[in-house]
Amino acid sequence: MNKRKTIHDIISLKSAGKPVVCLTAYTFPIARMLDEQVDLLLVGDSLGMVLYGYDSTLTVSVELMIQHGKAVVKGSGNALVVVDMPFGSYQKSKEQAFENCGRVLAETGAQAVKLEGGVEIADTIKHIVDLGIPVMGHVGMKPQHHNIYGGFAVQGKTEESRDKIMDDAFAVQKAGAFSFVLEHVTNEVAAEVCAAVKIPVIGIGAGNQCDGQVLVVDDMIGMFEKTPKFVKRYADVKTEIENAVKTYAGEVRSRKFPR
Repeated sequence: MNKRKTIHDIISLKSAGKPVVCLTAYTFPIARMLDEQVDLLLVGDSLGMVLYGYDSTLTVSVELMIQHGKAVVKGSGNALVVVDMPFGSYQKSKEQAFENCGRVLAETGAQAVKLEGGVEIADTIKHIVDLGIPVMGHVGMKPQHHNIYGGFAVQGKTEESRDKIMDDAFAVQKAGAFSFVLEHVTNEVAAEVCAAVKIPVIGIGAGNQCDGQVLVVDDMIGMFEKTPKFVKRYADVKTEIENAVKTYAGEVRSRKFPR
């Protein structure tokens, strides 16, 4: 098995001009299947919607993230593993953030955590990075803030929005994050952000000028009929599963299985 990628490996990809390949993973078998092809596995709080059918990510707990983080770390050996910190687990204070982030790393074996936010949580990011916890940021459209936005709208369309994204990007970088996700912003703003910062920018719905890309794996393999417009479907696993189950059910009812 290859040596697991490090924070330094991810950072160095930008200077080498090599895109960072990232996908979400929530379970042991999926992590095993993705591991050799990606640089980074993100245990996203999106698991609340993808696996549990929640309406948003806001009800996901630290305990739930730890359980899935453990499974992904166990199922991988090549990719760097980053675990999302759920809503409410780091906003109260820097001390709360360190306690929860430290617990996630200690109990999962992951290499880093991801926090949503920019200027408003820069001091928190700096605090936990200074204490030895690697942090990936998340700016642009922030799903944990969707109630403020009134949905999941594209960001960066106005000068005010563009300035906010740039301020957040610089704040996260200055605070010590080794990279950040840039979600659902205009291609023009994404290109500007990537050119301005020194750390890798991992895009999702942010055009092809980012330093890497991430998608929700269930979206890209066709597990859902309705996906964001920016998603490219690389497989139709849902149809394959449905057909397999239909065939199985038919054979059981006709007593063709088992023989």
